[in-house]
Amino acid sequence: MATISQISLGVSDCERAGRFWAAALGYERKPPRYPGDDWIVLAPPPGVPGTALAMDLSESPAQDFPRVHLDLTAGGRDLDGEVDRLVALGARRVDWTDYPAEREPGASPYVVLADTEGNRFCVSGRR
Repeated sequence: MATISQISLGVSDCERAGRFWAAALGYERKPPRYPGDDWIVLAPPPGVPGTALAMDLSESPAQDFPRVHLDLTAGGRDLDGEVDRLVALGARRVDWTDYPAEREPGASPYVVLADTEGNRFCVSGRR
């Protein structure tokens, strides 16, 4: 059976995206795979579970309605506090009408954001 070892994002500025996602997730930057490698790969600190996140240069624009996106859980913070933290790091709120923040009763609310490159992601948690 296969497992996901890394999720890769296309970005226009690897350094900027790497700084944002490292701060957002508490991940650490891994050393380049070889000299001249322009990919940035972030991974959870040793002993912390999680999947690596890689960024590579892409000339295509971020999609308004991407087929794949990241879902984050607010964790120890309330949803609004985590969203405020991510916005302070450079994310921006996205009005994504196809994904209403308040879903069926009992479901966790969530907020749609875009990273520094315009890639959409969701943050769920308690209010």
